[in-house]
Amino acid sequence: ESDTASEISFQFNKHKKTPSVGSHSSDVASVSSVSGSVLSVYSGDFGSVDAQGTVEFALDYDEKNREFQVHVSQCKDLAVVDEKKGRSDPYVKTYLLPDKARMGKRKTSVKKRTVNPVYNEVLRYKIEKMVLLIQKLNLSVWHNDPLGRNSFLGEIEIDLASWDWSNRKLNWYPLKPRSLSAVNGVDHRGVMSLSIKYVPPGSLGPKNPPSGEVHIWVKDVKDLLQLRPSGVDSFVKCYVLPDTSKKSYQKTRVIKRDTNPVFNHTIVYDGFHTEDLKDACVELTVWDHEKLTNHFLGGIRLGLGTGLSYGISVDWMDSTQEEVAFWQEMMLAANEWIEGLLPLRSL
Repeated sequence: ESDTASEISFQFNKHKKTPSVGSHSSDVASVSSVSGSVLSVYSGDFGSVDAQGTVEFALDYDEKNREFQVHVSQCKDLAVVDEKKGRSDPYVKTYLLPDKARMGKRKTSVKKRTVNPVYNEVLRYKIEKMVLLIQKLNLSVWHNDPLGRNSFLGEIEIDLASWDWSNRKLNWYPLKPRSLSAVNGVDHRGVMSLSIKYVPPGSLGPKNPPSGEVHIWVKDVKDLLQLRPSGVDSFVKCYVLPDTSKKSYQKTRVIKRDTNPVFNHTIVYDGFHTEDLKDACVELTVWDHEKLTNHFLGGIRLGLGTGLSYGISVDWMDSTQEEVAFWQEMMLAANEWIEGLLPLRSL
């Protein structure tokens, strides 16, 4: 049923178990260390203040150095976050979409106690012009809070395919509220076909399996974003959060030059207790493979979407209604393959 099978142990307590034959043992982070797990780079407070004001910037592409440049000049009349002190500590952040990953983020310095910050900074991206033209620039302004969550102050999004590249002048743009599509990641990135199954401990006979297992069968993905004329060289990564260690990491092979790749890859995570299914989250992400860096194309998160993992608030427990329903169906139908067709999204 699949050309590659990976099996990895997964546990949520401090006690090691004897790995099963053919599996790789994994000393996964204990519950007490869950709070140190990865948080979303987009975490922030979107609703505490209303977006207002303007931002002045210019765009340019340096053909010689193959470099995209965002010249951030200044902002005016930003919203006040700390009303008691009448202050905001703003900075500007940029992403190239759909590659909204850590490597795609740039940001300016923080200017303290001002709603009219002056930056005069250049944010640079090493990127081929052909790839740049199929992306969007997301420029947003944030209040920096070193002791809490940063507050969103406004944004602007530019389709670089239709940008006038002869325009290198600084121009003013009004800052807009966060769009629902940006917050929820509602943008078409393709659809993943997969099946999942939960095998409870001892359900196949005495001590067989010795611990619960989650089986993930990644079948194919259709209609991926095409980053180059020849197509896309894609592969799928898998983690079971809250574990983000290398021992938890699994991936498929790379399928070259195909926006509709067939992976047919099965992964088995053992070491599960049935109660762990409420607090764990299977994260599957699709990437375009390149020599220097991989580009994020989209992903899904399978879990209950409660925002909590073992009583701790985490940003990655954010499954959509479709993803939650898929996971719940698996929990209710032990030892049965549950088939799904889920849209990829921003994570």
